[in-house]
Amino acid sequence: MSLNVLVAGASGFLGTHLTQVLEARGHTVTPLVRREPEAGQVRWDPEAGEVPQDAIEAADVVVNLAGSPTAGNPHSASWARELRESRVRGTATLADAIAASDRKPAFLAGNGISYYGDHGRDPLDETADSRGDALLTDVTRDWQAATEPARAAGARVCILRTSPVLDDAAPPLQQLVWIFKLGLGARLGPGNQYFPCISLRDWTGAVAFLAEDERLSGPVNLCCPSTPTNAEFTAALASAVGRRARLFVPTPVLSVGAGRMAPELLNSVNAVPRVLLDAGFDFADVDIRDILATALR
Repeated sequence: MSLNVLVAGASGFLGTHLTQVLEARGHTVTPLVRREPEAGQVRWDPEAGEVPQDAIEAADVVVNLAGSPTAGNPHSASWARELRESRVRGTATLADAIAASDRKPAFLAGNGISYYGDHGRDPLDETADSRGDALLTDVTRDWQAATEPARAAGARVCILRTSPVLDDAAPPLQQLVWIFKLGLGARLGPGNQYFPCISLRDWTGAVAFLAEDERLSGPVNLCCPSTPTNAEFTAALASAVGRRARLFVPTPVLSVGAGRMAPELLNSVNAVPRVLLDAGFDFADVDIRDILATALR
């Protein structure tokens, strides 16, 4: 069945590739844009809480990938504020519009795997709790809470708990490849912290799968089935680029240098994509070696 999919953030890296995958599967994609719209686009204003209601009524699925970049100055209060507000405002605008609609389209709401916070070695499926007060952990809680009007009104809502999507055309892998090629690759802190990640093709395939499968709702972990530790990731990337990685960055140095983003490098999140696995989604890249082989091909 062909779906009408309304996508906020369609011009970003993930949005561009998701659009290509959805259209290849026979679906119609309408981007939500904040500038003057071109043919086939719809203008919205998340800062003002405005989105055309007729666009919501015409959609079978609404996907929100909009938000300010996570790359920025981790010591800046204004950066942290915009990081939170851009995500919460856009999500709330779309959730309210879906709640007010007659059709109640499905809502695939962007979010992050940072929701869980530090859990050490414990495997974390979608039922795991959220711990700590790290910046992105706190942001993901508010981000998820902003979807509540749509869920309460009866819409099917999927929370896309996205882990870092590794592809050599985009951060973070784009920068890391050059660092490792220079022989400067390093283990971060103890190295035993788990680092969830996913390939671009599995991320786009999984989101398309969620758009099409009306059985699925609630939080969904978008990560590979076998989560590596930081040490395993470091060794795999060094091997993939033909170099060695014997260096390490001490925890105190990371804590100072990375500021509010240090927990994203030091916290351990051993995530498991249980919802997708149980639903029969077939991962193309199951571990870090698969992901890097695909990303660097």
